[in-house]
Amino acid sequence: MTGDQRIEEARRILRIEAAAIAHLAESIGDGFARAIELLQGARLIAVSGIGKSGIIAQKIASTLSSVGSPALFLHPVEALHGDIGVLSDRDVAIVLSRSGTTAELVALIPYLKQRGVPIIAITGSANGFIASAADVVLDAHVDREACPWDAVPSASTTAALALGDALALVLMQVKGFTMSDYARSHPMGQLGRNLTLRVSDVMAKGDAIPRIAPSASFREAIIEISRKGLGCVCVLDGDKLCGIITDGDVRRSLERYEDIRPITAADVMTPHPITIHPEALLGEALAMMERRERQIGVLPVVGSAGECLGVVRIHDIVRSTL
Repeated sequence: MTGDQRIEEARRILRIEAAAIAHLAESIGDGFARAIELLQGARLIAVSGIGKSGIIAQKIASTLSSVGSPALFLHPVEALHGDIGVLSDRDVAIVLSRSGTTAELVALIPYLKQRGVPIIAITGSANGFIASAADVVLDAHVDREACPWDAVPSASTTAALALGDALALVLMQVKGFTMSDYARSHPMGQLGRNLTLRVSDVMAKGDAIPRIAPSASFREAIIEISRKGLGCVCVLDGDKLCGIITDGDVRRSLERYEDIRPITAADVMTPHPITIHPEALLGEALAMMERRERQIGVLPVVGSAGECLGVVRIHDIVRSTL
């Protein structure tokens, strides 16, 4: 297989998997709404499957838990050796089966029913035993797997995973689960810190703020930038922010002016720069820096009266996650 053939084969595989999800989007119906109703009232959601479907079940359970719906992965074999004891009629089970006749799930289902646990089936066979025994059926049938033999679970697992995501994220919205709620369950890593830490937690403040008056010389601006080491200097009239001079402004000014001696900070500063409030989340600051045609690496932090309270750099945000 040549390099071009490998690329084309990868494209073929991705097209098949994309088509599987597109088909789901068109075929989803009232069963999905009924599934959400069941899940909304559940004390606990048990997600079960075996093999590749079991791995997808683990991911669905993890996603549900992270967005406000307590869930666990229930291995169907372990369930029949005691783990089913965690469930009661206040709970709901989601079972995943490509064939619709997975032996381990077929064995488990009667005992779920014994306990009064409603069953939602995500299955590739709407006519199989598992579908007939379920309270709600979500049809995850795919026309073919993505592998050349139509055998390796690929399009089918992608479809099941996508349906699980749809369940979790719709349920999240129905329950009114907010970004703040999400942040509380994700305290570690950049994601958690961006959603919980505020600009005031990481910004340079007090004597660490590089500052000069508008009338200061260009030379004084360069010295202050170098001394404070933040890659910028805030131009202040009293405590009010007038503008900012960054390393980039210094380079451009040196190219523009042959004689820098008469130049003042007011001549080279960027007036009315983009600023951020100290109570803004780090994620907001990062978005302001990155989602621009020209990315910026530093933001002045100002209060409600326009007073300069600090400086936050993209490096400070990244460092806070380490």
